Amino acid sequence: MLARFFKIPLWQRTAAGFALGILAGLILREKAEVWLQPIGDVYLNLIRMVVAPLVLFTIASSIAKLGEGAGAVRLGVRTIVWFAITSLLAVLVGFAFGHVINPGVGLSNLPLGEVKERVIPTPLEVLIGVVPRNPFAALAEGKVLQIIFFSALVGMALVALGDRAQGVRRLVDEGAAVVFRITRWVIQLTPIGVFGLIGSVVGGYGWEALLPLLKFIAAIYAACLFHILIVYSGLLKLHGLKVRSFFRGAFAAQQTAFATSSSLGTLPITLRQTVERLGVPQAYAAFAVPLGANVKMDGCGAIYPAIAAIFIAQYFKIDLTITQYVLIGLTAVLGSLGTAGVPGTSIVMLTLTLSTAGLPLEGIGYIVAIDRIIDMMRTATNVTGQMVVPVLVAKEEGILNEDIYNGHVAWLPGDPDADTAETVKAAGI
Repeated sequence: MLARFFKIPLWQRTAAGFALGILAGLILREKAEVWLQPIGDVYLNLIRMVVAPLVLFTIASSIAKLGEGAGAVRLGVRTIVWFAITSLLAVLVGFAFGHVINPGVGLSNLPLGEVKERVIPTPLEVLIGVVPRNPFAALAEGKVLQIIFFSALVGMALVALGDRAQGVRRLVDEGAAVVFRITRWVIQLTPIGVFGLIGSVVGGYGWEALLPLLKFIAAIYAACLFHILIVYSGLLKLHGLKVRSFFRGAFAAQQTAFATSSSLGTLPITLRQTVERLGVPQAYAAFAVPLGANVKMDGCGAIYPAIAAIFIAQYFKIDLTITQYVLIGLTAVLGSLGTAGVPGTSIVMLTLTLSTAGLPLEGIGYIVAIDRIIDMMRTATNVTGQMVVPVLVAKEEGILNEDIYNGHVAWLPGDPDADTAETVKAAGI
């Protein structure tokens, strides 16, 4: 019976866990946080457990393989460019839905929530913070950007040493295979984790907290869905790719992102789906996906600040100027890079956006109470973008396995060492 259960596609099992979680939350109400939150917490701890070793081994292995081809720098630049393009499109979508729905018009006397003060680092501080003082401390504390930096150095050293480092290279590749295997085991628990997380959220929120800000919530959800279903789909079609195939492969990661509200927490599943279901080569995906999990924030860093800025301006009856719109757009596109790795990205990005545009920061207190509800949709949008961009770049570079992408063949042998140095060179990367 257990074997039959695991033969059901992951997204279907996760959807069932999602539906049952909503039902359990409605039944248990406030008790849901007591009974169901621990289930979600254990699942989150499990997937966070594999993030640091996954990034360490896969990035080092990826850089070592990419370094043997001629297009590593081209891939990196093209990835960053697409990150910026899709973020700009997300800001425009946020502006459009903010003005169509007008979430702040007609509201007054909203209760103020407590806003924890966040220190926004300067660009220089962010740059310095990328370099770890102690790589082992970075691994222990889960500082992903620092882990990426150190792992990239290890990968470049493996390339520079060549045959002299064959033993270490084999160790790195085998380490990646081991962590991927553990990741697959953890991923099988996703339906249970989603059940606990969604149940606790549904039970913990009452309608009294949601009703006054229903238009704001609707604006965020509508804009995110439009960006996922129309903008991303349009980009895929422009590249000659089947939209249905993408969402079939990405759905499990989107579900997990929605439930966990964490791009980094979803990273193991995002990377696995990008490689094994969307056909992006492991050598490239292992670089692009972890980077995207830190700096690619279309939901939290683009759509949300744009709509929230319009909401706060409307609430305080402030007419935004063209200059303010431009400043909000530039901050949203560039801000995610500048706040990469900073905890509480959405609040940091909103603080940064409001400060840049000269809007009252106290407006954050009016929407902080429902942050968890909108964070689910924001994160699902983030993670979708983190999968779309590698697919687009891989298609442009001619390295996308479209048989895997379209579901015609399975990804074999199912381990990171499927991308050998020979296949990477043959692909031109």
